[in-house]
Amino acid sequence: MVDLTDIRAICAELPRSYEVLVRDQIKFRVGRIVFLAVSRDEQTIGLGFPREERAAALAAEPDKFLPPRKSDERYQWIRLRLDAVDRDELRELIEDAWALCVPKKVRAEYFGTE
Repeated sequence: MVDLTDIRAICAELPRSYEVLVRDQIKFRVGRIVFLAVSRDEQTIGLGFPREERAAALAAEPDKFLPPRKSDERYQWIRLRLDAVDRDELRELIEDAWALCVPKKVRAEYFGTE
């Protein structure tokens, strides 16, 4: 199972990403935009996810994905059970969430798609 150590290691490699503590909850941001939030029990994370793909992900993998809280439904957001993913899949989901909130140039440089 992946854990907070894995999340921190992945996020540390992402340009402009930084960790903050907000009301005793660990969050990762780019600027003022949160792209990942760790639950207080560290069993789930909320992360950026394309709104138009959310329903399909929830239907296809209900053991992995959880809907966002009511207050987060308007955002591009989904929740993920950490015990349902391996490190490679976690990396891909975190990179995709991060890519939603960085400038195109930063994203292109990171993924090597200039």
